[in-house]
Formats: sequence, structure tokens, C-alpha cells
Amino acid sequence: MNTKVIRWSPESGFREEELREAKRIIEEGGLVAFPTETVYGLGGDGLQKEAAKKIYAAKGRPSDNPLILHIGRWEQLDGITGHVPEAAGKLAEAFWPGPLTMIFEKADCVPPETTGGLDTVAVRMPEHRGALEFLNEVSVPVAAPSANRSGRPSPTCAGHVKEDLDGKIDMIIDGGEVGIGFESTIIDMTEEIPVILRPGYITQQMLIDV
Repeated sequence: MNTKVIRWSPESGFREEELREAKRIIEEGGLVAFPTETVYGLGGDGLQKEAAKKIYAAKGRPSDNPLILHIGRWEQLDGITGHVPEAAGKLAEAFWPGPLTMIFEKADCVPPETTGGLDTVAVRMPEHRGALEFLNEVSVPVAAPSANRSGRPSPTCAGHVKEDLDGKIDMIIDGGEVGIGFESTIIDMTEEIPVILRPGYITQQMLIDV
């Protein structure tokens, strides 16, 4: 497989035909690596089980390790979750777009291949203009773990992604160096008391304050 590299910049954004090509790849079940404010993600259509399988294969990742769905706007939650508690709305208002992943009951349309066989789904809205432009163009939730081989450092530039995944994925969106360099905070919203499952940039105290 020839991995194509396209570019996004804060000044000029995407070339329109390249963004359309990225959309086509996702819709046809292919994989596109893209920048977020934390690390680069390895994206595939989160509602296609075959796309999820391709993500696991490219990363060398166990298929029982759930994938995070990335969305570009709040309204997309309605189609992929069974219930969104009031507390989640407050956290989204405070931290979305941003490096916070929330776990909800999943809707039937989300395949078990995406969720690692669980009845819950992890969702976040990244705070990166290029990522949001890409996600809103694609219009489906994009499953995206970090764009590296399992066990390797999380990638903070397109060169890191190419080093790990060249020839294994369809496209890399080069958005330059990303800022945070480690993954989002994950919080489980399915319990009466929300539970932090993975510490990250959004701290426990920041969540408590909300």
C-alpha cells in the first residue's frame, strides 16, 4: 500500500480535493492518520466493523482494547449513544472541544469491534482546527487510537506516524507538531459517580470544579 501524505496548515487549511479524498477513504473503510491537540490519531469509520479491524491490525493492538470515537459536533452524540447524562453536558460545555474522552452507553449502530466487545462507547471532540475540519467533512464518528504501533511512543508529528505506519494505512494528514503530546483524560459517565479511567491533560480537580 502506498501511504499518501497531505497537508493542513492553520493559515491555508486543506486543499479541497485532498480533503474530499480523505473523506472518500474513510467512507470506503480505509484509514487516515490525522493530528489532534494531544497526539496524532489513526482514524477509520467507527461504524464499520471492518475499519475497526484494520485499525487493530495496523497498530498490532489487541482487539479487546476499545477505540475512541472522535466527533466534530455535539449533535453526533445522539446517533452513537444510548443515554447522555446531565453531568456529561456540563463537562462537554467546559472541555469540548478538548482533551477529554467520556464513556457512555452505546447505541446499536456502534459495532462491538469498535468498542472491544463492551456495551459502552468512548467519545471525544478534539480541539484542533484541522481535526474538526476533517471530522465535519467526513460526517461519521471516526474511531481513532494513537497513530503508532502498539508499544511505541505516541506520535506528535506526521514523521513519527510515517515511521511506524508507512505502507500500512491509506493517508496521513500532516498538520505539523501537536502541542500536548499525551492522550486525553478518560472519564466513565455510565455510573452515578463519574470515574476517571485514564489520567490526562484534564485533571481530577478540573473535573471536580465543574
